[in-house]
Amino acid sequence: MAVLPSLNSIRNGLSILVNDEPYLVLESSFMRTAQRKPVMRTKLRNLLNGKVLEQTFKPGDKVEEADMARLRANFLYADDTGCHFMNQESFEQFDFPREALGGQVGYLTDGVEVNILNFNNQPINVELPKKVKLKVVETPPGVKGDTATGGAKQAKLETGLIINVPLFIKNDEMIIVNTETGDYVERA
Repeated sequence: MAVLPSLNSIRNGLSILVNDEPYLVLESSFMRTAQRKPVMRTKLRNLLNGKVLEQTFKPGDKVEEADMARLRANFLYADDTGCHFMNQESFEQFDFPREALGGQVGYLTDGVEVNILNFNNQPINVELPKKVKLKVVETPPGVKGDTATGGAKQAKLETGLIINVPLFIKNDEMIIVNTETGDYVERA
């Protein structure tokens, strides 16, 4: 694990160690006032439990970069015990508890390719692709003349996720959904 050379090295998206736990830097801003030492204010998310922490680093603080590795995996299936994945290189299977993935489960379909974040050779987090293709299983029909401009209705997707879609979307259509915002993007 490498010690960062300066406070300026702390930037958004970097994984660092705080109290021997991996954190992702969500926000960082360098603050310098007239008669005080410069500091780096950060907002960090714990990659093990998801909690957000605000931390200020001063010159002389040792900040270590976390030893993180990403590997490609495919989602296999979900059951009562959790979500099961397969490493694409070694074909080794592993699983995550449903609670650890939270709302990400609604974007996982059989065979979808994800990145697994490893810390000390243990999988700790799943990174979804930016957009996924999902099938609409239930949505009310759009009635002509409902709105003068674009309207929206709720649709239930194959994973159980419920999102707002335009009125022209029908049952059994494939749509593309943004995994970061949970919004409809376009027809597939």
